[in-house]
Amino acid sequence: MITAIDHLVLTVRSPQASVEFFARALGLDPIQFGAGRLALRVGNQKINLQTLGQEVRNHACIGSGDLCLLTDTPLANVVARLTSEGIAIVEGPVQKSGARGPITSVYFNDPDGNLIEISRYNDPAPTPL
Repeated sequence: MITAIDHLVLTVRSPQASVEFFARALGLDPIQFGAGRLALRVGNQKINLQTLGQEVRNHACIGSGDLCLLTDTPLANVVARLTSEGIAIVEGPVQKSGARGPITSVYFNDPDGNLIEISRYNDPAPTPL
């Protein structure tokens, strides 16, 4: 019945500040939708940004988000980029379990305290000859 995730939502103090942070930290492209709402493009999905109380159907609070983004970039390069931008690594690189198998992950917090995990699927072991 369900085939994919289209978007998810982070509750933040300032959508514009979040767009600037994620563009600087991870190179994510901002997009605008609806009546001026902001989001971040992540492959074929997006992260919508909302302020506290903007959506009354959920029980959102600032900083409660926890999401994992995949990369093909070596994690040493991700760590170097984050560190060069003054973003503290909370944990990692560390081995974790992803939806499709083992991953290596690095964690940091966005300015609102949301936990962001950048992960790379582990390269398969070489096939013996």
